Formats: sequence, C-alpha cells, structure tokens
Amino acid sequence: MRVVVIGASGQLGSDLMVAFADLAPVGVEHKMFDIEQPASMSKLLLRYRPEVVINTAAFHNVELCETRPDRAFAVNALAVDGLAAQCATAGAALVHLSTDYVFDGTATRPYREDDAPNPLSAYGISKLAGELCVRRHLERAFVVRTSGLYGVRGSSTKGYTFIERILEQARSGKPIRVVTDIAFSPSYTLHVAQAIRRIVESGAYGTYHVTNGGACTWHEYAVEILRQAALDADVAKTTSDEFPTLAKRPKHSPLENAALASLGLPALPDWREGVAAYLAARGT
Repeated sequence: MRVVVIGASGQLGSDLMVAFADLAPVGVEHKMFDIEQPASMSKLLLRYRPEVVINTAAFHNVELCETRPDRAFAVNALAVDGLAAQCATAGAALVHLSTDYVFDGTATRPYREDDAPNPLSAYGISKLAGELCVRRHLERAFVVRTSGLYGVRGSSTKGYTFIERILEQARSGKPIRVVTDIAFSPSYTLHVAQAIRRIVESGAYGTYHVTNGGACTWHEYAVEILRQAALDADVAKTTSDEFPTLAKRPKHSPLENAALASLGLPALPDWREGVAAYLAARGT
C-alpha cells in the first residue's frame, strides 16, 4: 500500500509516519507541498501515485479562525475540496482529519458518528464544510474526527501542548487554574495514528470517531497529568466564564468510537493510559 501523509511534521502527522513506517510512507510538509494549489496537489499525486492519502493539514488556531474566517475556509474547506477532487481523479482513497468542534456540546452523552453536527465557531464550521467536500467527491474516503490531540512532537501552531504547560507551571511554582465546565476526550496522537492504520486496512469507508477512551474535564485532565508526573501542585478550579474567548467552544464534546466498535476493531486505551504513554515517550 502506497501512502502519502500530508502534514507529516505535525503532532499527528509525525506519529502517522511511525504507524505506517513498515510501508515506507511519503511524508510531505508545507514547504514541499501547498494544499491550496491544485497544480501542487496534481504534481504530488502524479509523482507518488498513492493508494491512500492522509490529510492532517488544517488551519486550526481556533481563536484566529474567528478573525480570519477566509483563511479557515480556504484551508479547511476549499483546499480539501480540491484535494478530494484530485484523489478521485487519481483513484486514491483519502483519510481526512476532522474534529469534535463540529458539534455544539449540548448533548448529555458522548457524540456518535451519526449525530447531527452543529458547529459553534468559524473553525468548527470550516471543518464541517471540509467533511462535506470530501463526501462530495469521494466514496472511498475515511473522515476521522478526534479530540484534544497531544503528542511528543508538540503543537506547531500553539508552541506547546496543554500537558507541557501544566508541567511547566507546576515545576516553576506558578499558580494553576483550570476549567471544570468543559469536558472532552483527550487523545494521544500515537494511539490515534495506530487506530487510523487499522481503519485504513479494514477498507470500510465512512466516518469515524477516534479518541482515547473515556472523558474528563480540563481540570480532571490537569490533576491526572500531575499525579502521573509525581508533581505536587494545587490545581484551582475555575470556569470558562473567567477566560473569555472570541470562539465559542462546545462545553461537552466527548466522542463515542461507535464505528470502530461496529467493525470489531480494538478500542483505544483509556485517556489516562494515553497520558502515561505520552509521559513515558517524553522521558518524564
């Protein structure tokens, strides 16, 4: 299987290169491939003739998307539309990464793949538009929604992961305040990448939620990080009202991995095991 990973140097992309390593995947970065340029996409597909293209590229600074919705839609929707069209012409399957932010967070249970999206932010709307663009062109596609990604590679946009910020604050004695009113499914990128490989090998095209098991609030997440890192620090409780943002975020967006279960594929480890694996990988 010939595999191309777009965004191979990012948090998830770097772990996808690991998960598919025995297949010698081709990793492409922005400096060698411009997802917004059809000619660049065509050249890439003609050169490598992949059977599967995995797209992790996105404009995912949620706050900046509110002030630059044009860029959000250019990258997360219009460029994806072009990529999907090119994959259809080339006969390549497409794996496209999406987000829990396509939901509004009003559900009282984890969201399933067939729940109706209702994004609240420009980022979420643009990512949902990207999903629709993929389906417009391709039947041979996997849309993978995930949540709260973190990996050893770190976030190229934000410059750190939430885990790293909490560890740094604890070690430097800085006060730590974390919200208790937002719940999600924090997910370790290597676990997500390994699950994506299993999905691709299943050949069962469709929409998948791929997250570590269970759910927690950001406060619970921070407390568990410090417990596993054996750091003694107080984590004060607060609410999102104390951190006003331009973008509206879903208050409750855990994802149920129902499609994975329906195929009989292994469930991802619990989110706490994801934290443990991350800390072990970074040498904590």
